[in-house]
Amino acid sequence: MKIGFITSILETYTYEEMMDFASAQGFECVEVACWPAGKGERRYAGTSHIDVERVLADDEYAAHILAYSKEKGVQISSLAFYPNNMDGNLEKRAASNAHLKNVILASAKLGVNMVTTFIGRDQTKNVEDNLEIVKQVWPSILDLAKENGVKIAIENCPMLFGADQWPGGQNLMTTPVIWRKVFEILPYDNLGLNYDPSHLIWQRVDYCKPLYEFKDKIFHVHFKDIKIYEDKLSECGILAYPLDYMQPKLPGLGDINWGSYVSALTDIGFDGFACMEVEDRAFESSDQAVRNSLILSKRYLSQFVI
Repeated sequence: MKIGFITSILETYTYEEMMDFASAQGFECVEVACWPAGKGERRYAGTSHIDVERVLADDEYAAHILAYSKEKGVQISSLAFYPNNMDGNLEKRAASNAHLKNVILASAKLGVNMVTTFIGRDQTKNVEDNLEIVKQVWPSILDLAKENGVKIAIENCPMLFGADQWPGGQNLMTTPVIWRKVFEILPYDNLGLNYDPSHLIWQRVDYCKPLYEFKDKIFHVHFKDIKIYEDKLSECGILAYPLDYMQPKLPGLGDINWGSYVSALTDIGFDGFACMEVEDRAFESSDQAVRNSLILSKRYLSQFVI
């Protein structure tokens, strides 16, 4: 496995500054944030370390991206863009789909050949209705990716944390039972998972067992932890907003058993990209605190992944 991080946490850095930091700290890869610059609607979104439209239009810029990655010895694991690709607002949905398609084309041009994203969800509709939207939205996206040799890895985050994402959340592919249904609807070899155990633990789903069933669909993995505050949970219950009883933490500071998780990954022969996703508010007070969050996470995970 190659340890890296998703670059959205370094939102104020240029591509070169981000790569310099990754190289200096011994990271082997980075999952590069590719939102439309300055257009983020939520925390950790809106970061653009690679301008995909410029990649498509400017061969010299694309060559620089690759040359700098090679010079620093840090591989680009994926181009990352996590919008709501099935937003109930059709204008927003169309804009997200259009940018995602450019991310796919840029990933192909750069030879990265991986895009990490969300499948999306109309948060006002039930699962069954959203599965129908999957049939409408995703074939054209996956056909484009297939034609260009690009894999699409869907993160399993429910995107349901507070009132603005109530009641259904903004990402349908949250649990094994739904993964099976989506993979049946979309039988594409280039569609898989960006597997994040933290989102399963607060849903009370076994975060190791599904790795064995879906081993051929694990294209990319995230290393992120979650701490569940049992005293708060006993007060508000599982139907409360999730952030009322849990919080994202650095690996090793939450409830994930990292030995068990990495053991399961080795069992299935996963040797791909494993990127830390830092969303721990305890490490946001300064630029140095953010840098420390990545340094500490790598130090901790290095006992499991060399």
